[in-house]
Amino acid sequence: MLPDDALTDDAFLGGRLRLLQPARGHRAGHDAMLLAASAPSGARRAVDLGAGVGAAGLAFAVRVPAAMATLVEIVPELAELAARNAARQRPGLAGRVAVVCADVATLGRPSGPEFPAARAADLVLMNPPFNDPGRHRASPDAGRALAHMVADADVATWLRAAERLLAPGGRLALIHRPEAIEALLAGLKGRFGSVTIRPVHPAPSAPAHRLLIGATKGRRTPPVFLPVLVLADDAGRPSAAAEHVLRAGGAIGPD
Repeated sequence: MLPDDALTDDAFLGGRLRLLQPARGHRAGHDAMLLAASAPSGARRAVDLGAGVGAAGLAFAVRVPAAMATLVEIVPELAELAARNAARQRPGLAGRVAVVCADVATLGRPSGPEFPAARAADLVLMNPPFNDPGRHRASPDAGRALAHMVADADVATWLRAAERLLAPGGRLALIHRPEAIEALLAGLKGRFGSVTIRPVHPAPSAPAHRLLIGATKGRRTPPVFLPVLVLADDAGRPSAAAEHVLRAGGAIGPD
């Protein structure tokens, strides 16, 4: 357990969500909120893979009061914080949120944990480690490195886990870097269809720095690009869409 003086207490969604998280290492931010906002509000049984301190899964649970969520995190200290964060919300989320400390690669297998169960989720949220170690220097902080570094090709491990956990017709929502799109589409092929891709731009004149991707288990229809999401104007002022998502806790829209 991390001592409280090693943690910060941060507000998200205009104060509707508060997260304890380590002051050093990987920290939750806009990516988790965007991911939660991109998920379909009709989902009732969600699993958040690589949940960290619970940011995306808890943000989704705040937005969708009827949803049950399972947060899966491999680092015990972060899994413990995710459980604390679920319990400390007002109203509390502990009754709708379970936390499992496990390796994503073991989920949905006979030899893996019993929970979350295979083919039982209608939504999987996925915020996999972003940086391919072949292209990026790893952080000296072990927690940050674990949260940020995985080869693009290894994202297929996470996609296979999502497929095992989802019921037929279940929806996957993930956020990743544009540079990983080739590996992502290859990993989705044959497992998921109805793929939607929404580029996220930090400013109108800047290239996309994130992709919000949705996909449906078992479908075979080709991918489509959705309208872009721009987070701020060129002077750095937040866009109306960003305020709607990041402060008001709204959804990004149909995916």
